[in-house]
Amino acid sequence: MTYLFFDLDGTLTDPFEGIANSIEHALRRMGKPLPERDFLRRFIGPPLIPSFREFLGMTAEEADAALAYYREYFSTRGLFENEPYPGIAEALQRIRAASYVTAVATSKPEAFSRRILAHFGLAGDFDEICGASLDQSRTTKAEVIRALVDRLAERDGVSPEEIRRHAVMIGDRMHDAEGAALCGIPALGVLWGYGSREELCEAGCRTVFETPEDLAAHFCPKS
Repeated sequence: MTYLFFDLDGTLTDPFEGIANSIEHALRRMGKPLPERDFLRRFIGPPLIPSFREFLGMTAEEADAALAYYREYFSTRGLFENEPYPGIAEALQRIRAASYVTAVATSKPEAFSRRILAHFGLAGDFDEICGASLDQSRTTKAEVIRALVDRLAERDGVSPEEIRRHAVMIGDRMHDAEGAALCGIPALGVLWGYGSREELCEAGCRTVFETPEDLAAHFCPKS
């Protein structure tokens, strides 16, 4: 594959502390009880609005308010309560040295994603960074991947079909694999994030990697 699309949360960085703190801030602002902290791990991966509704039983109006309160905290503090996974920087450098086109496709808002990657010195490892829009017009993984494909096709002067034919999505949750499938792109799973091997295989991942080193070795085997 020529184009490697990476998820952000749970694949490149571990965002749990910032996401959990931001959700708790939103719930306090709304006067709602806080769930067990470990319960909040299920919020890592899918878009927030449907997660607030599915996991916390919020109405549509409550979920909109929760998102606004979430961003109060996340936009200034939560996005940096985060850390790259051990070995991921080295894996990206090795992949880049092999001349793959690398990009980020994340359900996290693009503005936040760019700041996070720059903060941790990872932004330069990617040719393009594509995320959700703050206005909710682009939220699902499939919508993000489609936008990324269109950007790369325009940049490289080829058709979107050509990009999709030579692309693969790499992520830690079923949402990555399912979004890729909707775009006609195969998916590979990683186990250092928040999804299990069973979840990833059931979602259609062709291969699942244990470590960032395993991932790099798959694309850059040593001679």
